[in-house]
Amino acid sequence: MSTTDRPGEAHENNHGEPRPTDARSAPSDVPCDVDGAGRHAPDEVRGATGAGEGGTGVAREADETRSRESGEAQPPGTDEARHGARDPYDYPRHWEADVLLSDGGTVHLRPIVPSDAEALVSFHGKLSERTRYLRYFGAYPRIPQRDLERFSVVDHHDRVAFVALLGDDIIAVGRYERLGGGPSAEVAFVVDDGHQGRGVGSILLEHLAAAASESGLRRFVAEVLAENAAMVRVFRDAGYQVSRAIEEGVLHLEFDIDPTEESLAVARAREQAAEARSVHNLLHPRSVAVIGASADPTKVGYSVLSNLLAADFAGTVYPVNPEHRSVRGVRAYPSVLDIPDPVDLAVVAVPADQVESVLDGALAKGVKTLLIVTAGFGEAGPHGLHAELRLVGEARAHGMRVVGPNALGVLNTDPAIRLNATLAPRLPQRGRAGFFCQSGALGTAILADAEARGLGLSTFVSAGNRADVSGNDLLQFWETDPNTDLVLLYLESFGNPRKFARLARRLGRSKPIVAVKSGRHAVRPQLAATSAEVDESSVQALFEQAGVVRVETLAQLFDTALVFAHQPLPAGPRIGIVGNSSAIGLLAADTARAQGLRLAFDPVDVGPQAGPDDFAAAVREALNDPETDALVAVFVPPLSIPGSTYARALREAAQELDQRKPIVSTFLAAEGVPDELAVPGPGGGPGPGSIPSFPSPERAVNALAKVVRYAAWRQRPQGTLVRPDGLHVEQAEQVVREILDGGDKNVVLEDSDVVRLLGCYGIEVVPFRVVSSAEGAVEAAGELGYPVTVKAVDERLRGRPDLAGVRLDLASPDAVRRGYEDLSAVSGEQDVYVQRMTPKGISCLIGLQDDPSFGSLLSFGLSGLVSTLLGDRAYRAVPLTDVDAATLVREPKSAPLLTGYRGDEPADLAALQDMVLRVAALAEDHPEVRALTLDPVMASPEGAYVANARIVLGPPPARPDTGPRRLRPITASF
Repeated sequence: MSTTDRPGEAHENNHGEPRPTDARSAPSDVPCDVDGAGRHAPDEVRGATGAGEGGTGVAREADETRSRESGEAQPPGTDEARHGARDPYDYPRHWEADVLLSDGGTVHLRPIVPSDAEALVSFHGKLSERTRYLRYFGAYPRIPQRDLERFSVVDHHDRVAFVALLGDDIIAVGRYERLGGGPSAEVAFVVDDGHQGRGVGSILLEHLAAAASESGLRRFVAEVLAENAAMVRVFRDAGYQVSRAIEEGVLHLEFDIDPTEESLAVARAREQAAEARSVHNLLHPRSVAVIGASADPTKVGYSVLSNLLAADFAGTVYPVNPEHRSVRGVRAYPSVLDIPDPVDLAVVAVPADQVESVLDGALAKGVKTLLIVTAGFGEAGPHGLHAELRLVGEARAHGMRVVGPNALGVLNTDPAIRLNATLAPRLPQRGRAGFFCQSGALGTAILADAEARGLGLSTFVSAGNRADVSGNDLLQFWETDPNTDLVLLYLESFGNPRKFARLARRLGRSKPIVAVKSGRHAVRPQLAATSAEVDESSVQALFEQAGVVRVETLAQLFDTALVFAHQPLPAGPRIGIVGNSSAIGLLAADTARAQGLRLAFDPVDVGPQAGPDDFAAAVREALNDPETDALVAVFVPPLSIPGSTYARALREAAQELDQRKPIVSTFLAAEGVPDELAVPGPGGGPGPGSIPSFPSPERAVNALAKVVRYAAWRQRPQGTLVRPDGLHVEQAEQVVREILDGGDKNVVLEDSDVVRLLGCYGIEVVPFRVVSSAEGAVEAAGELGYPVTVKAVDERLRGRPDLAGVRLDLASPDAVRRGYEDLSAVSGEQDVYVQRMTPKGISCLIGLQDDPSFGSLLSFGLSGLVSTLLGDRAYRAVPLTDVDAATLVREPKSAPLLTGYRGDEPADLAALQDMVLRVAALAEDHPEVRALTLDPVMASPEGAYVANARIVLGPPPARPDTGPRRLRPITASF
């Protein structure tokens, strides 16, 4: 049982440390140190018991007696004896984090240090009596100095405490204390009354559990007053399996802290809600302050203010200009602090050297989001980058998020908002597409292009240098935004690729994502500090696995977006082609075949003399054909009849049938959605059912093909994360620790260690021996069983057929002797491998490469120089589902060789898939595996057999999308 604190007890606990003295005897000039809570909210933390400041309950004498009798108590000084004296200021730096709360605000989380004592006193002095009661099961109005020292001085191992900071003020404290040197710790929280209900307690619990796991703890215990239902919900709703017992109105709770599927799902859901809320705050402000508003048309502040007013923003606009009483006819204020009402969004349009002073006022005002359109930061060099990171750090520490710097701005076309806080002069047409763009310079062109093509937008964000708010935040928002059905991304880099893959894969199941990924060979300097280097194969794997529709150019992005925005998804890849030109129809058919589409029938040519009714009849017949999944209309209007007549006939025919089959056209040489093909949407622009037109049949078919492939991905089963049977994770951990032994260098494993580690995951290497003589080779062959293969130890020889580093299918002692002698002569070495022959099959390669930013990437292809040179590899990111494994082994262009090409007996693909899943499990469980190659893996009808393997272990890399919730660090790139 836990040992806790009760006012009136002045003795030492089971760690030899002083307990709080009777509150009545505390010095009158020192406020108390207590925990509590206020409003009822599902995720608020009211407090649980713990040693010292960290708990909310009281210890009864019976608890202390049971603790001693159970052997949990340790002699004084046990912790110091085990670990030596620990510097209370020296905490693990990766425990520090900026975190988002449920209302979209931010706080800074870090371990407590002795210098926090004064802030701790101030924090507890503000707590309500109710909170104090729930913390200590009674009044505890003051704290003696010795308790204050104990609360603020911890060892960051057995005794850990986190403070949540808003500016310089502590708004919450969470702590745990190990019990009796065992695997359990008592956990406790307290949240300032004014910040309860914001999810602070849930965040503290996640970070405490992660810190405890690093310190070797496995279980948390807590005691809570039975009336403190909110505190109980914190533990229960976190997804842990909580056991509970009640005695005299006190609940005793215990739960294991190892992450479970349920706890991870809960954390992801809370992450999504918090990040979506922060973006909602940005895009739905009730008031906007333009700091640097100007009456000079050449100034950025003039453009932003003018665009806000021109869009008829539904909220209140506050120009901030110390030199004018009004700007553009709107009353101005000398500073943001002079604005009498709350400010949700502040647009900063002052020179870069003035932004820091502006920030101070915004922080003091409590602005929710700062949009910085000013340039001169990360893109201007090291000094600008330093200023940018300092600015974002200050903003986050005070609860504020930042868009930019160097951003074009944000807009929301919702008629209830009408926000145009950008440098673009016009609010786009209302639509269902959300657009995220990193480049401010391209933003204006993108918005103009969208309007010209008839593509309506719901929201648009240009993040500029992306110092804080990123594309991942927008994905979280758009997932639950009822006004957005299509997501468009112009990405120059990734901040957290692993998280992007996770979010995109989830969002893509309900809303298409179309992305341009530029910056293949270079990244803008202003993005370098918050970007991850990801090679092209990783990007392609990321997009394919997540269902992201990748395009090469902005023109292709708009082509594809027009189909997604206005037409339904096709049921399959069969297309019909109808037109009045055989040449154009054949061009469309050739493009369709090249894109992997199938023709439902030969292209229909109604002839150049056909009238609108004939054309419409051919369209109806094609759409009514059950073999048709989509239609391409290619039409050159004759001179005698206006083209608009045919366009209306096409639109009316499609509307009349009301079938869920997409239509694209090459009509009137128009690009976008001409009026004749448009079906008006809610905002007056083209809406669902409008038929996009393209200048050429190739572009029309290419855009349709991307939509077809996305629809096929969405129709495929998602699959489930699979853990094959027979995995021995703890045994593998022991092998890894033994080999690395705390070193910080990469290690290439010896053959015996490779066999041991792979064996822990059920991957067996075909039996072999290393011999150093001809007779030894014969003896080894007899033990292994004929036939055998003899291979050179030098990998370069084994991989070069022209150097003949391998002798196969040796069925007799004489053949083995000759093979040994030949290889010894070729290699100049005495040692060779003798290995049992595998069944005849196709030679494959399974590889694992560790991307420091993206995570582990698993590859599959046929073995050999030709496949390597042609790049015929398929890639998937770890973790893999069963569907991922199944598609991975079928994706290479040479994969038909495994499925019975030209009448051969197919290989056992199930065995290959199982091996892929085992390698993926090994990579996921042990990030120390920096590289792995199984080459060759012989895929035969009898199974899959590993003939050779190589593994490299090393210090595990950072895994940015694992662990407790946190915002991307601003001082390091992922």
